[in-house]
Amino acid sequence: MKRKSFQTILVAAGTVALFFTAGCNKLRSRDQLNQGVRAFKSARYPDAVEHFKTAIQLDPSNRDPKLFLATAYMTQWIPGADSPENRQMADAAKNEFLDVLKDSPNDKTALASLASIAYNEAQGLPPEEKAKKFDEAAEWNKKLIAADPNYKEAYYTLGVIAWAKWYPALMSARAKLGMKPEDPGPIKDKKVKAELKEQYSGIIDEGIQNLQKAIDIDKEYDDAMAYMNLLIRERADLADNTEEYKKQIEVADGWVQKALDTKKAKAARTSSGSVGITTDTQK
Repeated sequence: MKRKSFQTILVAAGTVALFFTAGCNKLRSRDQLNQGVRAFKSARYPDAVEHFKTAIQLDPSNRDPKLFLATAYMTQWIPGADSPENRQMADAAKNEFLDVLKDSPNDKTALASLASIAYNEAQGLPPEEKAKKFDEAAEWNKKLIAADPNYKEAYYTLGVIAWAKWYPALMSARAKLGMKPEDPGPIKDKKVKAELKEQYSGIIDEGIQNLQKAIDIDKEYDDAMAYMNLLIRERADLADNTEEYKKQIEVADGWVQKALDTKKAKAARTSSGSVGITTDTQK
């Protein structure tokens, strides 16, 4: 009987020690995280990485150090720079963000970061590789929208990707037909126009729809308005006749004006707010 009681006491003591150790590790992990954040804010990224790694080792269940570690890698990555070290930074960032998604598949920071990395990786690639990387970026943005249907930047980026796919193809076709960038449309060659329509009409329309969704979420999203203008203006080259072309150009011009008016209104509010702060300070 006494022996059983002694064993019970040992088990209880061991349990208390385990919880105490776990609690201490969580506190130490939090301290390492805070030190990492301070290093990150001071642009001491290698130091920040080490602190975040230690924080993860002390408390693997905490998602925050993993996100900070991934972000520290991503911050050190230079898009377009082709070196093994730079490539390693991008790969390390992606691996850490993917690790976060294993336990938290709807983590918006991880999804948005992976979308951003893929989009930036596309820049400077040959056309075929660029298209594949844009598709990857689009998929991440669609997952981001699934996680948060009101994430306006994801809709906006999908619109930008649509333009980035369509614009080079249009400029190439116009150049082959001897058309200068400033020459009015629509494209007169029926065969070329039909081929462009077949390949890009769906991409353009989807891009416009996504930009409209971004604007529906933020009525003053002037960047989305600017790309709405570009997609509609350049889609006009696929019009069946000059009259339809002119109508689409008028719609595009309307988006230009709306973007300018929105920027002006924002600037006025900012200026008004600054004046108010100055006056209060003087008082």
